[in-house]
Amino acid sequence: MLDAARELPCQHCGAQDGTVVAAHSNQLRDGKGRGLKAHDYRIASLCYRCHSELDQGTRMGKAERLEMWEDAHRKTIGLFFERGVIGLL
Repeated sequence: MLDAARELPCQHCGAQDGTVVAAHSNQLRDGKGRGLKAHDYRIASLCYRCHSELDQGTRMGKAERLEMWEDAHRKTIGLFFERGVIGLL
């Protein structure tokens, strides 16, 4: 899934500029902790600019960051299903 996430456009701004990565959730409920990334299934395809704004930016409040990431995550997982990256048993 991490490799597949890099092949998608940014699920926030639509960029396809070669900087898209699997941006992990920053939420404790998703396994994030001091020195730990969230689970690999809690990712969103985000470009460098959007990922940086999400993690270190100052333009959004906490609720806006969560909403941005959750929206991008839903879109990413939806595209994974559509493209057969993940599927139902």
